[in-house]
Amino acid sequence: MMKKLRGRNLAHPGCLIGITAGLTLGIVLGAILAKLNVALNTVLLIWLALTLSLGVIGWFIGDRLTSRFPALDDRATINQANSEDTSPREI
Repeated sequence: MMKKLRGRNLAHPGCLIGITAGLTLGIVLGAILAKLNVALNTVLLIWLALTLSLGVIGWFIGDRLTSRFPALDDRATINQANSEDTSPREI
């Protein structure tokens, strides 16, 4: 799977994962806070803050991971480099 992501900006998948986690955790936390009779405005603000903050964190983590997985070279250049390395050399 990582081969498909090589050379691409991973900020978008990171943001997607962060927002999905934020929505899920926000709904669970909102249900818990609603049971504790917390005001609706407070619950909604906490849910929104959690969703947005995890999305931003996911964006920055994905952006930082992009540099760790650079694009692979073209197959033709790799094959050409390998064939040059295996050719006999004159002394």
